[in-house]
Amino acid sequence: MKKEHEDQILAAARAVEERVEKGAVSNIYFVACGGSQASMMPAQYLFDRELMIPSAIYTSNEFNYGTPKAFGKDSIVFTISHSGNTPETVAAARRATDAGALSICFSNEVDSPLWKAAGYQIHYDHGSEADEADKGGCVELRAWFEFLKVLDAGKAATWQAASKSVDEIPALKEKAVAQYKDACTTYASDTKREKLIYTMGSGANYGEMYSLAVCWLMEMQWVNSSCIHSGEYFHGPFEITDFDVPFIISVGNGATRHLDERALAFARKFSDKLFVIDENDFDFGGVPAEVQEYFAPEILGAVIRVFVEAHAHDTGHSLSVRRYMWQMEY
Repeated sequence: MKKEHEDQILAAARAVEERVEKGAVSNIYFVACGGSQASMMPAQYLFDRELMIPSAIYTSNEFNYGTPKAFGKDSIVFTISHSGNTPETVAAARRATDAGALSICFSNEVDSPLWKAAGYQIHYDHGSEADEADKGGCVELRAWFEFLKVLDAGKAATWQAASKSVDEIPALKEKAVAQYKDACTTYASDTKREKLIYTMGSGANYGEMYSLAVCWLMEMQWVNSSCIHSGEYFHGPFEITDFDVPFIISVGNGATRHLDERALAFARKFSDKLFVIDENDFDFGGVPAEVQEYFAPEILGAVIRVFVEAHAHDTGHSLSVRRYMWQMEY
C-alpha cells in the first residue's frame, strides 16, 4: 500500500485515539449512497460484532433529513463518495464537521467537495492500472482495522495482525477468481436473457449482495433485481421461489452461515437456476481464522465482478451505459 494512503489512515486513527482518550466517542455512523454505502455494510457489521460502541449505517439523505437524535459532537461519522461530489454525502460530511463530530471520508478524488467537507481524508486508487492493494476495498479494510486498534485496545494485537493481513488480499482474490471463473461465466451465459435475478446473503457478505442487486444488475445491466436477506427469506420472499426463478446466493463463512445454508436448502428444492458462492471455498492464506469472516466480502466482490463482466459481455450491454444517471438533472 502506498505511503500516502497509510499516512492518511494513521492520521485518522490518531484522531480517533484522541477522542477515545477524552472519552468522547458515543456512537459511530457510516453514511453514503449506492455502492459506497454497500462497501461500508461489512464495516458496520464488523463494528457491531466487535465493539460496545453503538454504530449504524445510513443512506446519506436519510442521515441528513432524518438525523438520529444520538448524533452529536461525540459521534464519529465515516463517509464515502467515489467521485467526491455526491451532494447528499458531501452534506452529511459537512454536517458532521459543523457539529464538532469526527468526520472522516474516503474518496478517489483529492480536493473534491467531500474532501473539503470532512475533517480527515483518505484517498484510494481506482482503475485497471491501479495496484489492487491501493484500491478502495483494501484501503477501507486496512482503515477499519487501524481504527479498531484504538477503539478496541484490549484486542489491539488481533487488529494489528488483521491490518497486516490486508496485504494478502490481492493474491487471495486472484485465487478465488480462478476457482470460480468457469462457474461465473457459465451462469452469466445461462442468465443472459433473464429479466430478473434475485440475490441473497447475510452478515458480513450482505453488502456485496446488495451491491450486486442495486448497482451491478439494476444500474449497470438493467436487470430487475432485489437483495433478500437470508434471515428474511422465510418471512415473505420465499413465496416467489419457483423452478424458473434465478437466485445468486452467497453462503458466508462466519456467524450467520446458518441463515444462508437454511435459505439455500429451501431454494434448491424448487429453483433450477441457482448460482451459489460458498465462502468456505475461499483460500484465506495466512489471514488469522478469527478475522477471516471480515475478509470474505472483499474476496466475494472479486468473484461477483467476474460474473458481472461475463454477463455484460454475453448481453452486449456495457457496464458503462446509463439512461438517467449522469445524463440529466435528478
